[in-house]
Amino acid sequence: MSRMSRRSLIGSAAFGMAGAIATPRVARAATMRWRMVTSWPKRLPGPGMSAERVAERIRALSGGRLEITVSAAGEVVPAFEVLDAVGSGVAEMGHTAAFYWQGKDPAAAFFTTVPFGLTPGEHVAWVDAGGGQALWDEVYAPFGVKPFMAGNTGVCMGGWFRRELAGLADLRGLKIRALGLGGEVLRRLGATPQTTPPAEILASLQSGVLDAAEFVGPGSDIALGLYRLAPFYYGPGFNKPNGTGECIVSLKAWNGLDADLKAIVSHACAAEASFALAEMERLNTEALAALTSQHNVKLRAFPRDLVAAARKQAKDVLAELAARGERARRVHDSYAAFRERAGAWSRISLQAIFEARDS
Repeated sequence: MSRMSRRSLIGSAAFGMAGAIATPRVARAATMRWRMVTSWPKRLPGPGMSAERVAERIRALSGGRLEITVSAAGEVVPAFEVLDAVGSGVAEMGHTAAFYWQGKDPAAAFFTTVPFGLTPGEHVAWVDAGGGQALWDEVYAPFGVKPFMAGNTGVCMGGWFRRELAGLADLRGLKIRALGLGGEVLRRLGATPQTTPPAEILASLQSGVLDAAEFVGPGSDIALGLYRLAPFYYGPGFNKPNGTGECIVSLKAWNGLDADLKAIVSHACAAEASFALAEMERLNTEALAALTSQHNVKLRAFPRDLVAAARKQAKDVLAELAARGERARRVHDSYAAFRERAGAWSRISLQAIFEARDS
């Protein structure tokens, strides 16, 4: 064999070996493309932006190995069909709120908020360090999804009203957009709660379908323009003292991920749960100032008789929920026990600090 032939053979063999080595690398680095469906208007301050940031974090942390396209409510599925869409494989991921699914499983509401329940900090402590996540995983497994905290709108307001409330009697017959167990409490107080998707609240107020509406807090509410038609802004948000946003991932898609991509998805959601709460503190502060100084919004406190009656009804609603099944009882009992323990600390920490600071 000539020297040139030997060189050609060696070169060809080297190229072949390089190709054999390089090909698996390309396969491992191939981009996976997921769809995320959401319950929010496009890029809505608060939950809509949380969805966008989760997708961007996953793309960045994975080096482009996992790309997620985010769709607003109605673009692929309606706002209240996100759970079914992810569980059935229409999309691999969703961004939504757990209390939308209380009709499918009564325990689901606890993972967003319940009336007179945990504050945002207490809620995070229950889910992350108090056993809540394991219960959440158990509740959602039959639907074929895995849940994560992935956003928080913070302490919510009680809602926007066309007219002032002088007392409990003024709730009777009031058509109010109110979801979750808070909506059930208001129903028992005489109101008529409506499950209106966020993007349709303003039009429903304008058409007279609604007399009042709760959504979250000033930072998100201002973007929906609710103050234009219902200028009385009531608090406290006893109906929704916390506002956890969730990411749900198809269990089939989740189980198909490598361990490092699972860690990336988990981290992206956790980072957003923390960042969103910080951002909403800023947005709520700025938006409240703008609403009262520029848009003539009138802040009001709910009448005392209304709050007292709501507290009593909330106890009954939660007790009835706990009686609906063994799993609902376990979730309720875990949540209630944590609220009792956390409340003892919150009263001598945060509550005492606020009283000292404000006095």
